[in-house]
Amino acid sequence: MDIKVSEKALQWFKDEVEVKEGSTIKFQAKYGGYSPIHEGFSLAFALNEPIEEPLVTKEIDNITFFIEDTDAWYFKGYQLHVEFDEDLQEVKYEYEEEK
Repeated sequence: MDIKVSEKALQWFKDEVEVKEGSTIKFQAKYGGYSPIHEGFSLAFALNEPIEEPLVTKEIDNITFFIEDTDAWYFKGYQLHVEFDEDLQEVKYEYEEEK
């Protein structure tokens, strides 16, 4: 399992969410919404510190993106790609099946 964050998505977090050096961003499953991998669930993010040891982390520009073990079921078999949607001017999530 891995998290990939594009340069444009990272810039969106800096500009729109105002994350700064040292910030931690948690990706988590939430009930409701749409996801191509789990019907009835979607993906959310929060500016949170890890509660326990994260399942996976990715540090870019001293900003840490992470997924906790409690959300492992949602990402099982997939890598998360955080991209920027030019039309909507916001981040979007893509899932790549692990091989």
